[in-house]
Amino acid sequence: MSAPLRVQLQPAYVLHHRPYRDTSRILELFTRDYGRVTVFARGARGASRKGASLTSMLQPFNRLLVSWSGGGEASALAGAEFDGAYSILPPDRLVSGYYLNELLLKLFARHDSHADVFALYAHTLDELKATAQPMRPLRVFEKRLLDALGYGLALAHEAGSGAPIEADRAYYYRLEQGPVRADDIAESPLVFSGATLLSLAREDLDDAATCSDARRLLRAALDRCLEGRELKSRRVMMALRKNR
Repeated sequence: MSAPLRVQLQPAYVLHHRPYRDTSRILELFTRDYGRVTVFARGARGASRKGASLTSMLQPFNRLLVSWSGGGEASALAGAEFDGAYSILPPDRLVSGYYLNELLLKLFARHDSHADVFALYAHTLDELKATAQPMRPLRVFEKRLLDALGYGLALAHEAGSGAPIEADRAYYYRLEQGPVRADDIAESPLVFSGATLLSLAREDLDDAATCSDARRLLRAALDRCLEGRELKSRRVMMALRKNR
């Protein structure tokens, strides 16, 4: 689907921005109805009052109403305003937010509309702003994102037999098929307890150990979708965990 010539007050978030010429910026937006859209924001780095206002507004994690015009690969920003109350992402959650942005940039093509993922992204940002345990909303985002991409995880039944997952058994997770009993399989990064699989299916991830196990599985599934593309934010998150 190609972007229309003129769009008015479209709910959007800035996923990424970079300088363009002397006073402008190129913005990668994630919009509700048009998916990823690239726009030029002319004068957004200028010294004028308007330029300063745009610079502070056109930042990641601000929910905006954005207007643009033009077609092709990049359009011209016509206007932007805050969509509802303004609230910031706490400094210690910024890396998590950039991780969400990087996933959307790498896994979605331009002009591919996913209103459900837009709502999921908005909800996850709200949770990151409010919760004391940011790992759970990140894991739930990853799980639901895989569903939206068509790579949802089978978590309730064994691959092949269809037998229900048992909480006290170990399972090897085959990414192309699903979980199989691990009775005769050597230790592997993709071996999980049935309890972890069932908890992830219910999105019941309040337990730290369960959440950590779920992260291993979700990371492997997302790496399959990324096809070798590296996430810079993931490197930063791992370095921060190591330092702690």
